[in-house]
Amino acid sequence: MIIVTGATGFIGSNIVADLNAAGRSDIILVDVLGTQSKWKNIAKRRFQDIVLPSEMDSLLGKLPGADVVYHMGANSSTTSTDGDAILISNFRASKKLWEWCSATRTPLIYASSAATYGDGAEGFGDDQALDALDRLRPLNLYGWSKHAFDKWAVGQISAGSAPPQWCGLKFFNVYGPNENHKDDMRSLVSKNTPTVALGRTINLFKSYRPEFADGQQLRDFVYVKDCTKVMLWLAGRPQISGIFNLGTGVARSFVDLMRAIGSALHKPVSIDFIDMPESIRANYQYFTQAQMNKLKHAGYPDAFYSLEEGVADYVRQYLMRLDVYR
Repeated sequence: MIIVTGATGFIGSNIVADLNAAGRSDIILVDVLGTQSKWKNIAKRRFQDIVLPSEMDSLLGKLPGADVVYHMGANSSTTSTDGDAILISNFRASKKLWEWCSATRTPLIYASSAATYGDGAEGFGDDQALDALDRLRPLNLYGWSKHAFDKWAVGQISAGSAPPQWCGLKFFNVYGPNENHKDDMRSLVSKNTPTVALGRTINLFKSYRPEFADGQQLRDFVYVKDCTKVMLWLAGRPQISGIFNLGTGVARSFVDLMRAIGSALHKPVSIDFIDMPESIRANYQYFTQAQMNKLKHAGYPDAFYSLEEGVADYVRQYLMRLDVYR
């Protein structure tokens, strides 16, 4: 039995797709479908049951354990200001799962976030020492909630209270199929592919730092298929635990990203640079790049999609087809 929380969301539904491809359908999905189109993310999938997060305690009380828990469920809005709601969904729910996995000897792979690094002043090294974690300063409530759980989890390790395997993954800028329900939180690939396909002009934010030209702000863009591949690989190696970055290790510009869309479509790309809203200028990140040595040293053997390869696959196999879902 496998449990996937956030299973109808972006990364969660891609995990379920990979599990099905690996021959597993004994999966319990935990999520809220709501009134959006999230059900389409799992319309092609095989699973045993769907459980609401409010039913999670009852579910865990009935199960003696599981092969692995993939905990992707969270309030992932970087603009959320409801601290109590974030506390309940992102911190306390994660603690309950950790404690259940510890008691039942179930491996736990959970979603942290690159948002824990804040403005990047302390770098992007996935050092899980408590003094290193204490130096990080997330810029928003979401990032703080993920950071708070990372620190709590490491504290539990020191106290000798942990699942037999645990992996916290600091996802960088993930893009790929099954993100339509995220609306304005979708990747720029999802948002701008129709614009490029129609030959219209794309808008990108101007830079407000002299060392970065307009559109040359840098991000570590990682394809969701690489993320899920890493997670399934980890689940097969119970000797590996810890906090790991999950990006490509290569920062690319927003202009590069738009040109990758154009290349995938064989279309020219026209870009206008517009003013960045003042409300986000102070906390805007100009550079993110995952240090990936830790995962490589753990033995992960595979190369990641390049930006051009990942965007081409996403655009051609999903976004430009009638059925955009994986």
